[in-house]
Amino acid sequence: MQETPTITAAEIARLAGVGRAAVSNWRKRHADFPAPVAGTPASPEFDLTQVEQWLHTQGKLPELATADRLWRHLAAASASPASALAAVGALLLARQRGQRPGRSIGPQLKPLLPDIDALAAELGAQQAFDELWQRFSAPGPGRLFATPDDLADLMAALADVGGGAVLDPAAGSGATLRAAVRAGCTSAYGQELDADLGRLAGLWLALRDVPGEVCIGDSLRDDAFPGRAFDAVVCHPPFGATNWGDEELGHDPRWIVGTTPRTEPELAWVQHALAHLRVGGHAVLLMPPTVASRRAGKRIRAELLRRGHLRAVIALPARAATGHGVPLHLWVLRRAAADAPPPARALLVDAAGGDLAETAPRILQTWRAFLAAPDAEVAEAGFARAVPVIELLDEEVDLTPARRQPAVAGQATGEHLVRTRERLAAVVGDLSTLMPQVTPAPDGHEGEFLTVGELARAGALQVIGPVRALAGEDAEPSAGGPPVLTVQDVLNGEEASGRGDGRLGQEIALAVGDVVVPMIARQLTARVVSAEGALLGRNLYLLRPNPAALDSWFLAGQLRTSANERQASSLSGTLRFDVRRAQVRRLALEEQRAHGEAFRRLDAFESAIRQAASLGAELAQLTADGLARGSLAPTLRRQDQHESPKGQ
Repeated sequence: MQETPTITAAEIARLAGVGRAAVSNWRKRHADFPAPVAGTPASPEFDLTQVEQWLHTQGKLPELATADRLWRHLAAASASPASALAAVGALLLARQRGQRPGRSIGPQLKPLLPDIDALAAELGAQQAFDELWQRFSAPGPGRLFATPDDLADLMAALADVGGGAVLDPAAGSGATLRAAVRAGCTSAYGQELDADLGRLAGLWLALRDVPGEVCIGDSLRDDAFPGRAFDAVVCHPPFGATNWGDEELGHDPRWIVGTTPRTEPELAWVQHALAHLRVGGHAVLLMPPTVASRRAGKRIRAELLRRGHLRAVIALPARAATGHGVPLHLWVLRRAAADAPPPARALLVDAAGGDLAETAPRILQTWRAFLAAPDAEVAEAGFARAVPVIELLDEEVDLTPARRQPAVAGQATGEHLVRTRERLAAVVGDLSTLMPQVTPAPDGHEGEFLTVGELARAGALQVIGPVRALAGEDAEPSAGGPPVLTVQDVLNGEEASGRGDGRLGQEIALAVGDVVVPMIARQLTARVVSAEGALLGRNLYLLRPNPAALDSWFLAGQLRTSANERQASSLSGTLRFDVRRAQVRRLALEEQRAHGEAFRRLDAFESAIRQAASLGAELAQLTADGLARGSLAPTLRRQDQHESPKGQ
């Protein structure tokens, strides 16, 4: 194992904030530029410490804080940043407790010990670990999505965790447990499938001497706390799992309101949380919005309402959780006593518009008012309603908050307009930073191209599909079964909206990094899959790159060109594409990744443009409706206020 971390040429460019060509020029023009220490002639790797020293000497790298320098070396020295951070956390914990770290220090950490010691001496073990964790959890390409602190704090407040024992059965790196500690819980417990993330969560608690533990393992298949009840549960469970153990857990005692359907994994987490609550305790779970209305979960939703366990569903603003563009939901549950009378109402809050920082206090205030008077009639136009349970127990048992709100009054329309205008201004303000930053290539040489078919024959990728429907079926699946990615989802850049119900001729599970291309569309479109759990829908090609040979974002960007639109069309003017004909530029993997990052930014830019267009249209319609009804009035310009109509 290497003693010092290495860095590629593309990473040097990002480190110095320059283009890839500048690094090539430095290597040619400066004899003292560090020589490669690993890699290949086509993709060399350099000693990170030597490169940083050279950049600093040349005035191309500002002085870094200790935490920044340590994290940069730490991330480069290990294939798993979570594992590396956990190793440093263990060192910091041993030092805090006055223990010797022993022989467990790996060779990749030994060169970093001076910086680890310096950071611990400067900030203390707790704060040193926090500084590194913040850099580990910062959003970025290839980073894990942690529950944001403001959302985790809202969840802990809704669950009223203060003074009690808290459980998170899908702890991740510990975001919700940290929120519970901030809210005053007396002990914190968790379980996490990923060993490195679970260690991080446990180390954070240990460094603060918080009673509790974080166990490693699958909470649904191998519950680490069987039969144990907690005062509160807060959880951001995995979404859309297709293999969660439904077959072996068919008669599990945790299914207190009935057997969980195979296609409703999130409802299994709901029942798991309920099973670990004391009577009267609250659980808050972050859920995808489709769980509130999917047909397969109707029976479970109805039983949760009838028995008084489900007390509120709250629709959050879009992007309240990193990595999710749709408005997610919070489900607030309360473990009801077996002999308790059924509640008269459940609270539905539609906070999908606006910003979480602004709406969180209002959400919390509305929830606490409902808790104080659960049978009272609550109706805030366009925001919240305490809905009679008997009304919710209809044919669909649809708990989507927006569909159960009272009619929006003129004042609420004005508030909606202001929120829409603010969201539009925020999106437009981000466009300049998202705008692609590219420069002309130094030599202008286009290079060699290979078709997708040739790449498939060379083993660089697999071409799967397109999937066909079973005979006699023309519509996309719409109810029951796992989520299905449709052509329209790909074109709109949205999450899987279809539902599998056995009509697909072949069930193909999508994996992170897959590239999906519609066979029939107005223009050639390629999308990179960023989350597991969905199936490949009809009339879609699936390209599965070999990561050792082909970068997913580079592939998607190459496919979308106007030249490929002509190349892949079956006939001029038609809307049908044969993706095997599309051509991909031949580049070394490191150069692919640099181009792929540019294509990823371009995709984010286009998404923002679409969102701005949608919000602009919504703002125009709200303004027109309000002016026509008289609930809005035009604002006079200053000069108009001083001008009088003619004749006066």
